[in-house]
Amino acid sequence: MTGILDMPVVPPCNRLQGDPPKVGIRPVIDGRRRGVRESLEDQTMGMAKAAAKLISENLRHPNGLPVECVIADTCIGGAAEAAACAEKFRRENVGVSLTVTPCWCYGAETMDMDPLTPKAVWGFNGTERPGAVYLAAVLAAHSQKGLPAFGIYGRDVQDATDREIPEDVREKILRFVRAGLAVAWARGKSYLAIGGVSMGIAGSIVDPHFLESYLGLRYEMVDTSEFIRRMDEGIYDQKEYERALTWVKANCVEGEDRNPPELRPSREKKDRDWEFVTKMVMIARDLMVGNPRLAELGFGEEALGHNAIAAGFQGQRQWTDHFPNGDFLETMLNSSFDWNGIREPFVVATENDYLNGIAMLFGHLLTGTAQIFSDVRTYWSPSAVSRVTGHKLTGIAENGIIHLINSGSTALDGTGQQSIDGKPAMKQYWEITPEEVQRCLKATTFRAANVGYFRGGGFSTEFTTRGGMPVTMSRVNLVKGLGPVLQIAEGYTVDLPDQVSRILIDRTDPTWPTTWFVPVLTGEGPFRDVYSVMSNWGANHGAVCYGHVGADLITLASMLRIPVCMHNVPEERVFRPSAWSRFGAMDPQGADYRACACFGPLYGRY
Repeated sequence: MTGILDMPVVPPCNRLQGDPPKVGIRPVIDGRRRGVRESLEDQTMGMAKAAAKLISENLRHPNGLPVECVIADTCIGGAAEAAACAEKFRRENVGVSLTVTPCWCYGAETMDMDPLTPKAVWGFNGTERPGAVYLAAVLAAHSQKGLPAFGIYGRDVQDATDREIPEDVREKILRFVRAGLAVAWARGKSYLAIGGVSMGIAGSIVDPHFLESYLGLRYEMVDTSEFIRRMDEGIYDQKEYERALTWVKANCVEGEDRNPPELRPSREKKDRDWEFVTKMVMIARDLMVGNPRLAELGFGEEALGHNAIAAGFQGQRQWTDHFPNGDFLETMLNSSFDWNGIREPFVVATENDYLNGIAMLFGHLLTGTAQIFSDVRTYWSPSAVSRVTGHKLTGIAENGIIHLINSGSTALDGTGQQSIDGKPAMKQYWEITPEEVQRCLKATTFRAANVGYFRGGGFSTEFTTRGGMPVTMSRVNLVKGLGPVLQIAEGYTVDLPDQVSRILIDRTDPTWPTTWFVPVLTGEGPFRDVYSVMSNWGANHGAVCYGHVGADLITLASMLRIPVCMHNVPEERVFRPSAWSRFGAMDPQGADYRACACFGPLYGRY
């Protein structure tokens, strides 16, 4: 494959408007001078520095840039110092607030009052000073004022001189910060709909109020005719296009054309389609984040883009009945690499299903990895698999499998050809090697589009995801009278024997990417069995993220006030603001609904 093994890793950069959000750390202290405060200064500021070190050493932004922490200039003993800290945080673009203390402090005088900043309080578990008493008091103040905060308190008592952060505290700090940064990244950015409603799919009926009220996202929309305008008027980088087309021809292998012979496009038509869809990738990217090169070419307005942190492409049917489909566009943008090198993946939803696109965005912001967009197509019971193929499902697949197969396209990372500790994985782009890029491309063929679905032609991505990856499938749904809800299913990808997989895939469409998914079962409710997961899924699409990140998604959803309608995350991993237990500690799911309804969307009433 030409040019793969010398692919560069694109240096971390922020391709969106606005500086990366920072983490603000607030060391809060007992304000009494003449002995009390002075005795606590070093320990309190030491907690802040330890937290900053933990965060900066373990987290990166999804674009690869380091996460920066900002510590208040002084410990905070009262309202004046709290105000000085707030002003510093405003100047420094702090998007997440962590308060730390080993002692009693004056809760309502020292607390963070910014209503839009996710906030947590770490109270040191030590007997010398009542850090736990302050933690309880200030969390009560947060609840009373309608400013939910996460409480962090170590399980085991530490000595006052102990500067280590216990493992349970580390886990909660990092989970809180990951989710808080995701909230901060989305704020002020855009969701770009390229086209409108696809085939009546409700998820592509974009609701601006949901985006604005819950996520702080601007809704932007352009008609798909913009592709034709830019192609006709040359509003793209011609030099990049020539380089891209050379790379595509060398590295994107055509698969078998499964269309009936009388309907197969000619070689000339396929060659034109490759040129067309390569330009589509570039134009969609430029629409999302702009391209300075366009300004040099005299297209200043187009050079700016829409500051889109996520997008969706309508495709079917108004576009695909006449023009080549958007599968290659979605594949290449969602992947962690293209002809420019190994870089941060974009988030682009098939069929402009923005509700699935938002779930993809959540996964990307939390992990930095590429996301799989799939139809939640079929539940295959063990008996059905046996009847159709003669194969008996075993291992974690013994209770049945869910066929995730995308009628659009998905990231090449979804092949599972990257690895961590020798096991299949989807990695953050700065960890991906050129050899892994080569394996992803080698495992993929690009088949001529099924003209029954896509009359205009084009190419669809075809691969089968390697088994053995821990993954989390999620989806946002809107319900009239309720608002948004999030559903989560942690599970694993599985391998089937090639012959068995081929039989099952050919019953649907061999030109689309397949992931065989098995959720982790709990024996209860929607996770009683695999069929129940399929039966309770709220729409025809799901977003799949590498890793078991359900706990992070639950924390993020609580920050945004989106209740979680189903999940299989163990109770001990669930981390929500302390106020949630006030709404029913004996009924966590019901409490989640009641708390989200009471506090309302983060950015205003829906």
